[in-house]
Amino acid sequence: MEGTTAALARATAAAPQPAAVVETHISTLFFYGDRVVKVHKPVAFGFVDFTDLDRRREDCEREVALNRRLAPDVYLGTATVVLDGRPVEHGVVMRRLPAERNFEQLVRSGRPVATELGWLAAVLADFHRHADRSPRTAAAATPAALWQRWQSTAEELDPFMGSLVDCDRYQELTRLASRYLAGRGPLFETRIDAGHIVDGHGDLQAADVFFLDDGPRILDCLEFDDELRYGDWAADLAFLVADLERLGADREVGQLLDAYCPLMPELPPSSLFDFYVASRAHVRMVVECLRHPEGSPDPAGASDRFLDVALTHLRQSEVRLILVGGPPGAGKSSLARWLGHRLGAEVLSSDVVRDDVGPPRGTAGRYGKPVRDAVYRAMCDQAGRLMSLGRSVVLDATWTTAERRRMAADVARAAVADLHELRCECPTDLREARVLQRPHDGPGSSEATPEVAADLAASADPWPTAKAVDCAVPVDQAGRSALRLLADERQYDRAVQRSEQHDGPRRQTDRIDAPPPPSTTSSTPVR
Repeated sequence: MEGTTAALARATAAAPQPAAVVETHISTLFFYGDRVVKVHKPVAFGFVDFTDLDRRREDCEREVALNRRLAPDVYLGTATVVLDGRPVEHGVVMRRLPAERNFEQLVRSGRPVATELGWLAAVLADFHRHADRSPRTAAAATPAALWQRWQSTAEELDPFMGSLVDCDRYQELTRLASRYLAGRGPLFETRIDAGHIVDGHGDLQAADVFFLDDGPRILDCLEFDDELRYGDWAADLAFLVADLERLGADREVGQLLDAYCPLMPELPPSSLFDFYVASRAHVRMVVECLRHPEGSPDPAGASDRFLDVALTHLRQSEVRLILVGGPPGAGKSSLARWLGHRLGAEVLSSDVVRDDVGPPRGTAGRYGKPVRDAVYRAMCDQAGRLMSLGRSVVLDATWTTAERRRMAADVARAAVADLHELRCECPTDLREARVLQRPHDGPGSSEATPEVAADLAASADPWPTAKAVDCAVPVDQAGRSALRLLADERQYDRAVQRSEQHDGPRRQTDRIDAPPPPSTTSSTPVR
C-alpha cells in the first residue's frame, strides 16, 4: 500500500486542505476538500479476498452501484490510481459529508435525535419494502444457512480466543445460537414464505448514517459478498440496534423501533429479533478483533462490548415453556397472566382450552379424566406450535399428575425450549375462599368448585421438580418472586432488574412484538 498511499498523497497535494487518512481492517479512506476516496487493501480474510487488482476494481464498481440505492448523490463514481502509466489501484469517489451530522457523533454528544430517527425509520422501511427478493435471497435465511454463516464468522475468532475473547462466554453464545436455530424451523419458513427476506444493506452502523437537512444518507453497504447482504429485513435493522447498544444508546434504540415498527407488516416475534441482534453483534465482534494484530489488547474494549450485547440478546431469545400450576384458588391464573405480559410470552389457560375441546358449560363430566386429558393434550399441542414460531409459552393449569407434566417436558424437548415449573402455594382457607368468591360462568372462567378442588388434590402426584411461589401476596410481589426463580435458573438478571425498576416492557426489543398489558395492577391480589 505504500506506493498507492504516496500516489494519492501527490494527487491530493493541491487540495484546499491536507488529506486525512482513516483505516479499517480492509480499506483506507482519504479525506480531502469536499471529496473522499476509498481504496481496498490487498488483504484476504475468510469472508473477503481483495488480493487481486481486478477484483478490487470490480468491487469498487459494485460498491458505487449498490450504495446509490440509499445515497445516490454521495457515491460519485470510481477512480484509478496510475503510477508510471499503469493502474496500480482503484477507488470509490464520494462526496464528503459534514462530520457534525454523523449519527454516531450525535449519539456520543448526547444531542436528541428523535426527529431524525423518524426520518431514518421512514427511509429504511421504504428501502426494505421495495428491496429485491428472490429465491437466492430467501435461501440465505434458512436455519442451515444462518448456522453456516455463524460458523464461518466464528472461524475468524480462533486467533483471538483467550486474549480478546473470553472462551467460556463465547461457548455459551454459540450454544444458545445453535439451540435457537435448531428449534425454530417453522418460524424461518414463515418469514421466507411471507417475503421478508431481502437484499438489504448488510452492515448498517451509526457511523455510516448522516442526518442532512434534506434527509438521512446511509452509506457503506456490504458489497463484497451478496450472501452476507441477504437476510430478513429485521436482521438488517438489528445491525443498527446492535451498534447503538454498543454505544449505550438505549433511548435511541427505543425511538428507532417506535418509529420503524408501525411502518412494516408482520413483525417478527421478539425472540427472533433478539437472535438477529446477537448475530449482528457477533459479526461486529469479529471485525473489532481483526482491527488488532494477533494477541494485542483492544484498548477500547469494543469486541467485549459486542460480546456483551450478543450474549444478552441470545439469553433473551431463549424460548421457554413455563408451567404454572397448583390447586384451584392458589393464584396460578393471575400469576400466569402477569408472567406472560412481563416476559412477552403467550399464555394458554386450561379453563379457556376446556371451552374449546370439552362439552358445553354446565354439562356433567367437564372435569372428568377424559376431558382433562384432552385439555392437556390440546394445550401442549398449541404450545409446541407456538414455540416452533419463536414464542415462549406459559401454561396455566393444575398440573397435578406426573404423566401430564412429562407430556409438557416432551413438548419442550422437541421444540428445543427450556422447561420451567412453578407451583403456586397459599393457605388452604384462602384457596377455598377464592374458589367460592370468583365467578364461574364467564367465558374462560374456572368452574372448579370446592368438590372439584378436593378431587384434584386427592389425585395429585408429588411435584418435586417445581419451584414454589407464595401466591398469598399481591400479584406483583408474587410475579417478581417468580422472576427471581427463573433468573436463578437461566440468568435472566436483566428481566428481573427491569421488572424491579418499572412496569414497562422487559427489554427494548419487546417493542417489536409485545403482548397487551394484563388487567391486573400492582395492588391487585393474586386470585
